[in-house]
Amino acid sequence: MSIAFQAKGMIGDLTLDIAFQSEGRLTALFGPSGAGKSTIVNIIAGLLRPKQAKVTVDGTVLTDTAAGIGVPTHKRRIGYVFQEARLFPHLSVKGNLLYGRFFSGGDGRSLEEVTALLGLDHLLDRGVGRLSGGERQRVAIGRALLAAPRLLLLDEPLSSLDEARKQEVMPYLERIRDEAGLPIVYVSHSIAEVARLATSVVLVERGHVLAAGPASEILSRIDLAVAEEAETGALVEGRIAAHEAETGLTVLETPAGDLRVPRLNRPQGASVRARIRARDVMIATKKPQGLSALNILPGTVTEIGQPHGPVIEIALQCGEARLVARLTRHSVDALGLKPGRKIYAVVKSIAFDPEATTGAPDGKTAAKTAAAS
Repeated sequence: MSIAFQAKGMIGDLTLDIAFQSEGRLTALFGPSGAGKSTIVNIIAGLLRPKQAKVTVDGTVLTDTAAGIGVPTHKRRIGYVFQEARLFPHLSVKGNLLYGRFFSGGDGRSLEEVTALLGLDHLLDRGVGRLSGGERQRVAIGRALLAAPRLLLLDEPLSSLDEARKQEVMPYLERIRDEAGLPIVYVSHSIAEVARLATSVVLVERGHVLAAGPASEILSRIDLAVAEEAETGALVEGRIAAHEAETGLTVLETPAGDLRVPRLNRPQGASVRARIRARDVMIATKKPQGLSALNILPGTVTEIGQPHGPVIEIALQCGEARLVARLTRHSVDALGLKPGRKIYAVVKSIAFDPEATTGAPDGKTAAKTAAAS
C-alpha cells in the first residue's frame, strides 16, 4: 500500500509546493486550518488539478501533468468521506450503503462484510434522519467502502461530532485501518486523533511539507510546530504483560520499560499503543523515593527545544523509546538539564488516557513514510 504525491502551483490563495510518499496504512495529513490538507486530498481525488502534479497509488498513476495523464474522478476508484456525511435523506441506511455498491462493478466487499465491520447491522432499515452524528459518519464510510476503492480519503470525518460521538466512531476507524487492507489518507488538525489512528504523518503548513515519517517519530520531534500543541507527546508501542486484579491496573511491556496504566479491556499479550503526553512527564535527576507515581523510567536527555514563553520541551531516550517532557524554563535551568544528562522520567498511571491507549496498528510499528526531496 503506497501513495506518492507531488504538486506545485497556485490553488486559490494557496501557493502549493508539496511532495511526499507513504507506505503507511493510515497516513495523516496534520496541520492548522488553511495549511492545504483538504487541497491535497482534492488533488488526489481528481477534483483539483494544479499546474504541476503527479499522484500514484500502489503503482497506478492517477495524475501526471507532465505526461498528460489525468484519470477522471469517477474512474479513480477512490472513496471520499467529508466532514459531513452527505447521506441521501430519502433512502434508508441500507439504501445509502447500496448506492456505494453500485460503483463497485461487482468487486469488493459484500454488504454483510461492511455492516459487520462498522456495526451497522441493526440500523439497515432505519431512516438516516433518525441516526446520531456518529452513526451517519459510519454509514458514509460504509458507502465509500462498498464502492470497492483502491484508496480511502477521510477529510476531517470527526470534526462535526461532539466528544462522545468521536469516541463512538474511533474504534471503527481503527478496524478499517487494520482490517480493510487499503491505504487511507486522513485529514485532521487534532493531534489526539492523529496520535491514536495514524501509522504515518505528513505535517503540512502553508502549502509545504514540514516533515513526514512514522507517527511515533514525527509526533515526538521537538523541533516542529507540533511541539507547541497542548496534547503533544510520544507514542509507545508494546504488549500487555499482565492485568493486576487487586490494583485494577494493566502492566505494559514497552521499549521504554514496564508501564502501569488503568486496566485495559484487552487480553494479555495483545499489542497496544500508549500515548504519553509531554505535559504528564516529570523529570528527576535522582531516582525518586516515597513517590505515588508508579512509572519511573531511567533515561537520558537527548535534546533541548527552543522555548516558547515560559515553556520548553526536552527530548528523552528511555530504553529504546523516545519520550518528550514539557517543563518550565526555570525547571530546566534549576535541574541543569542538557543533552547527555542522566535523568528519571516519572509518569503517573492515571495520566494515561484509556481512550488513547489503544490497539497498535496491526501489532506492528509504523510503516515507512518520507518527505520526497
